[in-house]
Amino acid sequence: MKIAEWPLQSEFPHLHYQMPALFIGHGSPMNAIEDSEFSRAWAGIGQSIPKPKAILCISAHWETEGTRVTAMDRPRTIHDFRGFPKPLFDLEYPARGNPALARLLRAWAVDVPIALDFEWGLDHGAWSVLCRMFPLADIPVVQLSLDRSKPAAFHYGLGKSLRELRNRGILIVGSGNIVHNLGALVWQDTAYDWALDFDRQIKRLIINGKHDAIIRYARLGDAAQASVPTAEHFLPLLYILGLQEAGEETTFFSEKVTLGAISMTSLQVGEAIENMPCPSHDCSI
Repeated sequence: MKIAEWPLQSEFPHLHYQMPALFIGHGSPMNAIEDSEFSRAWAGIGQSIPKPKAILCISAHWETEGTRVTAMDRPRTIHDFRGFPKPLFDLEYPARGNPALARLLRAWAVDVPIALDFEWGLDHGAWSVLCRMFPLADIPVVQLSLDRSKPAAFHYGLGKSLRELRNRGILIVGSGNIVHNLGALVWQDTAYDWALDFDRQIKRLIINGKHDAIIRYARLGDAAQASVPTAEHFLPLLYILGLQEAGEETTFFSEKVTLGAISMTSLQVGEAIENMPCPSHDCSI
C-alpha cells in the first residue's frame, strides 16, 4: 500500500517516541461493569503506557461494505447487544471524536478508499474496553470499520500502512477475540480442547513472527475452523500484527480461554520508546 503525504501534520506532530499497539480479547460486555481479572488487566495496561493523543480502535462489531472511519465530534455510545442487565445499557462513554484524525486516515492509505462516517459511534467492542483503560473518557476516539468483503491479507496490509500513527501519539487498539464461537459458548469458566489448541497455536506463531501463517489461519486445521467460524473477531488481531516493526517484541496478558470458546488472550506490540530516531521526514513537523 502506498503512503500519502501527511496533511494536517501540525495536529499530529512526530513526538520522538513510539506508542505501543494493543490487541484486546474483549469477550463479554459485562467486563465493562464487573470487576474481573480481564477488566483489571485492561486498567493496568491503560496506566502503564503514555497518555495517547488520540485512540484509533478497530472493533469486531463494526462491519461494513468498504472501509469507513467515524468522523463526528461526539460519537454516541452504542449498546449493540441484548439480554444484559440495565446498568450495562445505562453506561455511557462520552469520549470526543477526532475529525482531523479521521480525515488524516482517509488521506493516509491512498490505495484504500476510506469513507467518513457520521452515524456509527463507539460500539461495545470499543467502549467496554476503553472505559476500563481510560475511565475519564478524556482521550478522543475514532473507529475504523472492517470491510467484510476483503480477505485477511487486506486487513493486515491496511494495518501495516498505518504504522506511522504510532509515532504521532496515536494508540491503535484492535478489539476482538482469537477464539470466538458463540455457538459453542457455555456459561462456565472452562475451555474446549480445540479452543485451547488454537489459542496456543496462534500465540506460538506470533512469538515466532509467522504472520503469513496467521493471515492464512483457515489452513490451520479443524481447531481453526471451530475457533474462527466467522472472521470478524479475528481480523482486528491482523491490524495489530501489521503494525509490528521488525525486531519489535510482543508481550501477552489475560492469557485465558473461558466460556468454552472465547479467548481473552490480549497482547501488546512494542513499548513506548523515548527519543526514538527520526524517520526520513523532518522531525520538526
